[in-house]
Amino acid sequence: MDFTPTDEQRAASGLAAEIFADLSTPERLAALGGGPDTVLWKALCAAGLPGAVEDTGLLGLVLLLEEQGRVTAQVPFAATCVYGLWAVAAHGTSGQRERLLPALRDGTLTATGAFPGGAAPAVRAERDTTGGPRSAPGAARLTGTVPVVPWLCGAGLLLVPDAGRRLWLVRGDAPGVGVEPVATTAPWSAGRLTLDGAQAERLGADEAAGTGPYDDVVAAARTAFAGLQAGVCAGAVARAVEHTATREQFGRPLSTNQGVLLRAADAHMDTEAIRVTAYEAAWRRDAGLDAAPAALTAAWWASEAGTRVVHAVQHLHGGIGADLGHPVHRHFLWGRQLGAHLGAGAQLLEDLGLLLTEGATEEETV
Repeated sequence: MDFTPTDEQRAASGLAAEIFADLSTPERLAALGGGPDTVLWKALCAAGLPGAVEDTGLLGLVLLLEEQGRVTAQVPFAATCVYGLWAVAAHGTSGQRERLLPALRDGTLTATGAFPGGAAPAVRAERDTTGGPRSAPGAARLTGTVPVVPWLCGAGLLLVPDAGRRLWLVRGDAPGVGVEPVATTAPWSAGRLTLDGAQAERLGADEAAGTGPYDDVVAAARTAFAGLQAGVCAGAVARAVEHTATREQFGRPLSTNQGVLLRAADAHMDTEAIRVTAYEAAWRRDAGLDAAPAALTAAWWASEAGTRVVHAVQHLHGGIGADLGHPVHRHFLWGRQLGAHLGAGAQLLEDLGLLLTEGATEEETV
């Protein structure tokens, strides 16, 4: 394994870091409230960063999301890239790619995925026989509810799995699509999605693909959001280092206390574990290897260790860490939200165990 970024990945990551640092400041974030940062999103798209992930791979996206997480920038970068750009580019038909990719690249179309966390998809798909432009093989009417979908409010394209784990493309403003804003820990413009006979088209045309596209998108999403968590934790730890090095107690910096040093060191090691497991999962997918177990491992570290990190950092800040207006509290909220989005650690370990034992059983059978 070689996680050394290519020149293209390094250049994209450096450019993203500059844009995020310039525009996603604590002052601007406080002024935004719970809405997305449209100015920042336009700047990222003008720089060609969403479209660049098609060339830089999943590892390149993880590097970009790390930079976003460091400043908790309020843009639907991960959702649009994973559930939009990559899903359509990797599994869409030539017509779907031609129709959707240009708008996804330039940011005029944002996307999200209605994947219900660790639960099985509950959306029902029925063959569309009503006539119209999409009433053809691969067209359906979807019915069901997904309680929480990140970046749903304002999304123009939805990727929705049905109970059979087939993937469907739904326009955000299509008849039968209901969106109700939902307050989450982090300001992700989340919403409750209700589908009542909403018209949809199958992603891709290969019926023999089975659940392959679903599994691929889920693994990519777990890896991407783990990379985002690595950035959130790295930014939180950096703030803790700065605070404890300058804040004095009894005439000396807090960082000189052994207990503070040990807590910060543990947070740093947890952050590195999140990063390296996300890198491994991304590298495996880019190399064309089975990335599902690595993606679950990265998700487990991001959920379990990520929660530990943001709690430790808030504790190291003392009373001001609980101040809702303090920048470090945003890292706490984002870390908790990402942990919830990726799923409980116990559930992720159970899924990983099932995946590994199924693989072992298949090898024994062969």
